[in-house]
Amino acid sequence: MDLARTFRLNPTHPHIAPIPRLLQRHRSNTSSPDNLLEHDSPSPPPSGDWIPLIRSCSTKAHLLQIHARLLRYDLVHDPTIFTAFLSRAALAPLRDLGYSRLVFERIPRPSVFHCNALLRGYAESGSPAEALRFYNHMRRHLGVRGNPFSASFLLKSCTSICFLSGGKQVHGRVLRDGHQCDSVLLTSLMGLYASSGDCEGAHRVFDEMPFRDTVTWNVLISCYAQNRRSKDALHLFDVMQRPEHGCKPDDVTCLLLLQACAQLSALGFGERVHEYAAREGYGRALNLRNSLIAMYSKCGCLDKAYAVFSDTSQKNVVSWSAMISGLAMNGYGREAIEAFGAMLNAGVIPDEHTFTGVLSACSHSGLVDQGLRFFDMMRDKYGITANARHFGCMVDLLGRAGLLDQAYELITKEKAAELDPTTWRTLLGGCRIHGHAQLGERVIGHLLELKAQQAGDYVLLLNTYASAGNWEKVAEVRKLMKDKGIQTSPGCSTTEINGVVHEFIVDDDAHPRKAEIYRMLDEINSQLKIAGYVPNVSSELHRMDEEEEKENALSCHSEKLAIAFGILATPPGRTIRIAKNLRTCIDCHTFAKILSAVYDRLVIIRDRSRFHHFRGGRCSCDDYW
Repeated sequence: MDLARTFRLNPTHPHIAPIPRLLQRHRSNTSSPDNLLEHDSPSPPPSGDWIPLIRSCSTKAHLLQIHARLLRYDLVHDPTIFTAFLSRAALAPLRDLGYSRLVFERIPRPSVFHCNALLRGYAESGSPAEALRFYNHMRRHLGVRGNPFSASFLLKSCTSICFLSGGKQVHGRVLRDGHQCDSVLLTSLMGLYASSGDCEGAHRVFDEMPFRDTVTWNVLISCYAQNRRSKDALHLFDVMQRPEHGCKPDDVTCLLLLQACAQLSALGFGERVHEYAAREGYGRALNLRNSLIAMYSKCGCLDKAYAVFSDTSQKNVVSWSAMISGLAMNGYGREAIEAFGAMLNAGVIPDEHTFTGVLSACSHSGLVDQGLRFFDMMRDKYGITANARHFGCMVDLLGRAGLLDQAYELITKEKAAELDPTTWRTLLGGCRIHGHAQLGERVIGHLLELKAQQAGDYVLLLNTYASAGNWEKVAEVRKLMKDKGIQTSPGCSTTEINGVVHEFIVDDDAHPRKAEIYRMLDEINSQLKIAGYVPNVSSELHRMDEEEEKENALSCHSEKLAIAFGILATPPGRTIRIAKNLRTCIDCHTFAKILSAVYDRLVIIRDRSRFHHFRGGRCSCDDYW
């Protein structure tokens, strides 16, 4: 169809609805946007009146009528007006890229601005890869060179589809075209490397930038935080404020740092960020207060989390969900359920995150009946579709209670869960707890079908066989892992002492005070054995001929080294806080319980799934974890 001919001959096309009155107050003003479409003069209305009309357009019918008038007055050659029109067609809320491309193809000599309108439309659409194809077409066939905006839209597309190699080509183009001084463009480039997990690439771009503002620093901090380099993220808080950089952290910086503190259980650093935010006037912002609740909860400091929560006047669903999840992960399952009831009484509607917290509270506390009731309430009363986290909580709840067959039935009955490997791994953990090796083998089979098996899955199966004393099977699985080249992640524990985060792995020999730490650990072991501690050698998966060999292997687990350092480096009575990347083993759990009584210390360990508060020889989990 010849659009130009159709609309010139018939600007009141039967399929085009009339534009509504936009500015009723100015009816009498012939040049107002309200009356532009009724303007019948041979000469077009002033060009400045078209832009507000185009921006106010919200339906395809109105857009078509505007197009007809632009054709009638031959304004398609006005770069400002027609670029605005093309952008309106290509971007939300209309986003008709097929129509936009058709309009674009009829522009005799499209400029870089016309091209950018379409590039942006593709980049922000559900098919961002089209932006890359259009860019190649624009350079090769139209002879249009891009500008920094073109590159920024390409980077957005590459980020959306995780196309790092394409982003590197854009990076090279940026340098060749001489745009290496464009800070906004280079910040977008950093975002691409960050989203692809390439922290070194992001830092290289950062180092090459002639000017770095707070946004740039925030992108680098976010890069480290997203890629589990939280220690590096926290380090940047001090670096950016040094005189040679002179950059002031803002509210976004504080939010990112609080997330990093939560990952590391770095309470002291989190308190610093809290003080800074309050001093700079960010402390009353609701999103920051919600992050503070989450940070204090994940550092095992519920009293401070609750203090922030109580002092928050306008609590939203995020505030309540953070508090409920904090109570749940710290072993206060019944209190979490009470908080959920208070939230409903306050008239706040729960969301999917709220129910994740409530279901995990039931899971950690062994409240099977309540968990089943809340699961049904979530779906039936609130119409929330269960996601992988919800199914994981339910499978964990049933699995820990020994209801493994019921948990297996739940997964196989719910097709959505059947496709998610995390849910199967949770059931595999239940098999380990109860030594159900046969079901564990079936679960591994499902993971193999999904092509989603990980090293941790085989470790759980190893644990299941080891707890049943089936060392032949343990040897078989170890051989299979060796043949497949499967490498397990080493246990890693971190503890913060005087604002410095210290990291330990099993058999660590990298710490500058390693000799003192191992001497302290030997002394602790001697004291605990006098108090009745007996190493639980079932936690050591290697089949060793002598019990003493297993005891020696267990004595150097990462959390024990972190505890020993905490005893060594802090005064008596000081709380020791540790974060571990894996589930804490039975032996280390017993070790920490007895140590808390012998040394009169509160020891808080956050493992992969929950907190353990050890005090006076007891744990907050009541040995249910």
